[in-house]
Amino acid sequence: MPYRAAVITCSDRAAADLYEDRSGPVLRDGLADLGFDVAAPTILPDDAERIATAILDAVAAGARVVLTTGGTGVSPRDVTVEATRPLLSYEVPGIAEAVRATGAVKTPLSSLSRGLAGVIEHEGTRSFVFNAPGSRGGARDALAVLAPLLVHIVEQLDGADHDLHRPPSA
Repeated sequence: MPYRAAVITCSDRAAADLYEDRSGPVLRDGLADLGFDVAAPTILPDDAERIATAILDAVAAGARVVLTTGGTGVSPRDVTVEATRPLLSYEVPGIAEAVRATGAVKTPLSSLSRGLAGVIEHEGTRSFVFNAPGSRGGARDALAVLAPLLVHIVEQLDGADHDLHRPPSA
């Protein structure tokens, strides 16, 4: 049985149907290609309370991986990081750093992303959460870093031996 995943797009414009969600489908398709059971992205406005609730709802529904997209920049409406941080049992900072470094090869703007990676513990289950940038390119860069890691992360969260799964070499 494949692991369940969820994608949450955080964008005032996409939620108001003023802008097509382009990054959510990139993440959904990438997760599906990796074998995850993932539905269409949930699209929400930039509202910290609603974002936090959606993340917790996804975890409660069995999502082992939750990827958000959007709301990670420096504008006043970018609140995804603030919605996510209090939910985390612990952060996994190397992943967010690697995503920013990968994006920096293409654009210096990737350094403005404040996205987090971490783990939420809910009713004895641990789920991985990552805040991806809201652009299609930023979502692709995030997937490039995440793809070889996600199954291993979930296995590790379930207590698997470190040697059971080795991510493919680049």
